[in-house]
Amino acid sequence: MNSYGKIFTISLFGTSHSNSVGVLIDGIPAGIKLCEDDFKADLARRMPKYEYETSRVEEDYPIIESGLFNGYTSGDAMLIRFNNKVSDNSIYDAYLKTPRPSHADLVLKDKYNGFNDYYGGGISSGRLTVGIVSAGVVAKRIADYQYKTEIIHIGGLKDLSKKNEYLKSIKAEGDSVGGIIRITVSNIDKSLGEPYFGKVTSKISELLFSIGSVRAVSFGDIIELIDSKGSEFNDAIIDEGGKTKTNHAGGVNGGITNGNDLVVNVFVKPISSITKMQETYNFETQSMDKLEINGKNDASIIDRIGVVFEASVAIVLADLKLLEKINK
Repeated sequence: MNSYGKIFTISLFGTSHSNSVGVLIDGIPAGIKLCEDDFKADLARRMPKYEYETSRVEEDYPIIESGLFNGYTSGDAMLIRFNNKVSDNSIYDAYLKTPRPSHADLVLKDKYNGFNDYYGGGISSGRLTVGIVSAGVVAKRIADYQYKTEIIHIGGLKDLSKKNEYLKSIKAEGDSVGGIIRITVSNIDKSLGEPYFGKVTSKISELLFSIGSVRAVSFGDIIELIDSKGSEFNDAIIDEGGKTKTNHAGGVNGGITNGNDLVVNVFVKPISSITKMQETYNFETQSMDKLEINGKNDASIIDRIGVVFEASVAIVLADLKLLEKINK
């Protein structure tokens, strides 16, 4: 399934090397002022900028084919498309016999009986996140909160001020590293989410875990206070509005936002496609074989993936906010 949401819904389409990729967004209220230029800032945050990142650089100009009229959202579904112009299919046939370790090559082949488009990773490619970022731009007009996204951990690096030099060295080794990104949402509404299956934490986690590089999601200060006692972790309520002395829970109690900052931590695994020599099973020789990947790969996506996570959180909050309006 390539769709998410109940009211504010998104459906991704395309593959890494298809003619185009994009997103169909439904449930957008009419009358929101919007144009193509409004997407530029977040799309630019997603694009590679450093030498340790992928050398594949697409234009990523949003072609809005429906959902806008005279500069405002019209109430119908919005289709946003991005043309793919920079791709090289020549290296991917080899991975049919020697699938890449920890990549989706083999599971997609098994799932779709070999009929899947495997170029560039096909449907599992990070290329499709351009649609998530685009939907996030629209979602932020509905969930009009303040979003702050920051890197709090990278591989084995202790001093984040040395990030660029560290990732250059990882790239030179032909390897990759992961990290942790924190999204903080301020001035958020209270009462978003439901007490059981519709928890804001479970909804956000569901969408974040749909992104291939995500391996863990947490809320609040659990990373820093994982060894704490209840007396240390509990947030004391200090006024009639529900403000708390601390925000260790990350703005959520019982699956419902309490009005304090919503704090989401996302762990990004190291990218699977690395140029360093690896071993994998060769399906032709039926034996282990050496594998050297020659592609436009990242030493880390830590600089680019944050805006995707931020957009994902905004998409969930937009959907929950519209649901809350119906419930009231």
